[in-house]
Amino acid sequence: MTIPQSPVSPYAPPAPRHSRMVPSYDGTRLHVEEHGPEDRAGLPTVVLAHGWTCSTVFWAPVIRLLSEDHRVIAYDQRGHGASDLGLPHAYSPAGLADDLSAVLEATLAEGERAVVVGHSMGGMTLMAAADRPEVRERTAAALLCSTGCQNLVPRSTVLPPSVRSRAVRKAFHTLLLHSALPLGPMSPVTKAALKYGVLSPTATPEQVEATARVVHACPTRARSGWGHVLSRLDLSAHPERLTAPTAVIVGTADKLTPPVHAREIAEALPNCAGLTELPGLGHMTPTEAPRTVADQARELARKHLAAPGAPTGRTAAGRTAADGAAADGTAPRKTATEESA
Repeated sequence: MTIPQSPVSPYAPPAPRHSRMVPSYDGTRLHVEEHGPEDRAGLPTVVLAHGWTCSTVFWAPVIRLLSEDHRVIAYDQRGHGASDLGLPHAYSPAGLADDLSAVLEATLAEGERAVVVGHSMGGMTLMAAADRPEVRERTAAALLCSTGCQNLVPRSTVLPPSVRSRAVRKAFHTLLLHSALPLGPMSPVTKAALKYGVLSPTATPEQVEATARVVHACPTRARSGWGHVLSRLDLSAHPERLTAPTAVIVGTADKLTPPVHAREIAEALPNCAGLTELPGLGHMTPTEAPRTVADQARELARKHLAAPGAPTGRTAAGRTAADGAAADGTAPRKTATEESA
């Protein structure tokens, strides 16, 4: 008698093929995972940089989709996941750039390039590192998901726009970023608060649970320390330095980095590969629309990392990111920027 096995949740972290600690330039050790087939010869590489309060676990559904035919590198930002907390003075855009540089140098062979995907603070990491020679040389293309480069506090809509006092809105959103209070155990109340703040009203219980599990695992010191950095972030001059072909994704209901950020970045990019707005989705686009994110990374790899003589038709998944409605239920809306790219 065969006992049927329960399907594995796409949000369950897949076991990496290999993991190690990579020292950054100040000695802080960064947890780095490698996923994908054992024989990686000829496989394109995708590097994933997560956002504030997250970890490599956040990328689980995207890793599962890409690792079938890609080498996938994911790392924990300093202070997050299994990486060292590091010293507070290194919590800065330059520190983020240092860490990405160290990861790329440690995981890519001489002359090898990758598609680099950053979500939220991970996208800010890539923009902060845009003028680093070691990053530019190793980045064949980039994908920025739900991110911004400046004015994060005044543009946030976690506190509804119906609250018209700018002082109240600024104070609330600053407190949200700076807070060092423990989140406490997961509960229906904390899950509901996270769903409201970073997901869409249509997010599934599994997506809410996965998000809460990741965010609650973030050390308080890292959450508060990086929150202080984000509250005063100004990378407004950096998107134009990101010369690699770069696509941008945002959910239209994103409260932390509303679509105005994505549009501003897309306009400033010297080589924009498209701006996709996902109707009704919140800040955690890789959680709510993992196939859309994976397909766009796959398409960038197909276009910019294809080996000479390799087929350039449809992706291994049998479709491209531009084929219409995504298999995860989202229907990407292309903007004029994307249509002209």
